[in-house]
Amino acid sequence: VQLQASGGGLVQAGGSRRLSCTGSGMLLSRYNMNWYRQAPGEQRELVATITRDGDINYGDSVKGRFAVSRDNAENTVYLQMNSLQVGDTATYYCNAQLLRTQYWGQGTLVTVSS
Repeated sequence: VQLQASGGGLVQAGGSRRLSCTGSGMLLSRYNMNWYRQAPGEQRELVATITRDGDINYGDSVKGRFAVSRDNAENTVYLQMNSLQVGDTATYYCNAQLLRTQYWGQGTLVTVSS
Protein backbone atom coordinates (compact mmCIF):
# COMPACT_ATOMS: atom_id res chain seq x y z
CA VAL A 1 0.00 0.00 0.00
CA GLN A 2 1.57 3.23 -1.13
CA LEU A 3 0.69 6.76 -2.12
CA GLN A 4 2.92 8.47 -4.63
CA ALA A 5 2.75 12.25 -5.01
CA SER A 6 4.35 13.89 -8.02
CA GLY A 7 4.33 17.05 -10.07
CA GLY A 8 6.27 19.42 -7.86
CA GLY A 9 8.95 21.74 -9.15
CA LEU A 10 9.90 25.34 -9.66
CA VAL A 11 7.27 27.72 -10.98
CA GLN A 12 7.08 31.49 -11.29
CA ALA A 13 4.56 33.49 -9.30
CA GLY A 14 1.30 33.67 -11.18
CA GLY A 15 1.90 30.34 -12.84
CA SER A 16 0.19 27.00 -12.52
CA ARG A 17 1.14 23.50 -11.52
CA ARG A 18 -0.74 20.24 -11.26
CA LEU A 19 0.10 17.69 -8.61
CA SER A 20 -0.88 14.05 -8.85
CA CYS A 21 -1.35 11.44 -6.16
CA THR A 22 -1.49 7.83 -7.29
CA GLY A 23 -2.30 4.82 -5.18
CA SER A 24 -0.53 1.47 -5.36
CA GLY A 25 -2.13 -1.53 -3.73
CA MET A 26 -5.12 0.55 -2.72
CA LEU A 27 -8.21 2.00 -4.35
CA LEU A 28 -8.26 5.72 -3.71
CA SER A 29 -11.99 5.80 -4.45
CA ARG A 30 -12.56 4.16 -1.07
CA TYR A 31 -10.89 6.99 0.80
CA ASN A 32 -11.39 10.61 1.61
CA MET A 33 -8.41 12.25 -0.02
CA ASN A 34 -6.60 15.26 1.34
CA TRP A 35 -3.79 17.49 0.20
CA TYR A 36 -1.65 19.03 2.90
CA ARG A 37 1.35 21.28 2.65
CA GLN A 38 4.16 22.21 4.96
CA ALA A 39 6.50 25.13 4.52
CA PRO A 40 9.86 25.21 6.30
CA GLY A 41 9.39 26.11 9.94
CA GLU A 42 5.61 25.98 9.64
CA GLN A 43 2.95 23.52 10.72
CA ARG A 44 1.34 21.21 8.23
CA GLU A 45 -1.71 22.86 6.68
CA LEU A 46 -4.77 21.24 5.14
CA VAL A 47 -5.09 22.57 1.58
CA ALA A 48 -7.94 20.60 0.04
CA THR A 49 -10.23 17.66 0.65
CA ILE A 50 -12.29 15.53 -1.69
CA THR A 51 -14.42 12.94 0.02
CA ARG A 52 -15.41 9.52 -1.25
CA ASP A 53 -18.75 11.07 -2.19
CA GLY A 54 -17.12 13.90 -4.09
CA ASP A 55 -17.64 16.67 -1.55
CA ILE A 56 -14.88 19.25 -1.77
CA ASN A 57 -13.43 21.73 0.70
CA TYR A 58 -10.48 24.10 0.51
CA GLY A 59 -8.33 25.92 2.97
CA ASP A 60 -9.02 29.64 3.06
CA SER A 61 -5.60 30.52 1.66
CA VAL A 62 -6.18 28.62 -1.60
CA LYS A 63 -9.89 29.10 -2.24
CA GLY A 64 -10.54 30.27 -5.78
CA ARG A 65 -7.02 29.32 -6.92
CA PHE A 66 -6.68 25.58 -6.32
CA ALA A 67 -8.92 22.77 -7.50
CA VAL A 68 -8.92 19.17 -6.30
CA SER A 69 -10.31 16.34 -8.39
CA ARG A 70 -10.17 12.60 -8.62
CA ASP A 71 -10.06 10.16 -11.51
CA ASN A 72 -11.12 6.81 -10.13
CA ALA A 73 -10.35 5.04 -13.38
CA GLU A 74 -6.75 6.21 -13.09
CA ASN A 75 -6.71 5.70 -9.30
CA THR A 76 -5.36 9.24 -9.04
CA VAL A 77 -6.21 12.44 -7.23
CA TYR A 78 -5.09 15.80 -8.61
CA LEU A 79 -4.45 19.22 -7.20
CA GLN A 80 -4.56 21.93 -9.85
CA MET A 81 -2.83 25.02 -8.52
CA ASN A 82 -3.34 28.33 -10.33
CA SER A 83 -2.24 31.88 -9.63
CA LEU A 84 0.57 30.55 -7.52
CA GLN A 85 2.11 32.86 -4.96
CA VAL A 86 5.47 32.82 -3.23
CA GLY A 87 3.59 31.89 -0.06
CA ASP A 88 2.47 28.64 -1.69
CA THR A 89 6.04 27.36 -1.54
CA ALA A 90 5.92 24.14 0.48
CA THR A 91 6.18 20.41 0.36
CA TYR A 92 2.79 19.04 -0.63
CA TYR A 93 1.56 15.73 0.73
CA CYS A 94 -1.38 13.61 -0.25
CA ASN A 95 -3.26 11.74 2.41
CA ALA A 96 -5.85 8.98 2.23
CA GLN A 97 -8.19 8.72 5.18
CA LEU A 98 -10.98 6.38 6.14
CA LEU A 99 -12.16 6.34 9.75
CA ARG A 100 -8.96 5.84 11.78
CA THR A 101 -6.88 4.60 8.89
CA GLN A 102 -4.55 7.02 7.19
CA TYR A 103 -1.86 6.75 4.54
CA TRP A 104 0.59 9.44 3.53
CA GLY A 105 2.52 10.03 0.37
CA GLN A 106 6.16 11.05 0.48
CA GLY A 107 5.63 14.69 -0.44
CA THR A 108 6.50 16.73 -3.48
CA LEU A 109 8.18 20.12 -3.27
CA VAL A 110 6.66 23.14 -4.97
CA THR A 111 8.80 26.25 -5.10
CA VAL A 112 7.25 29.48 -6.32
CA SER A 113 9.71 32.17 -7.35
CA SER A 114 8.95 35.89 -7.49
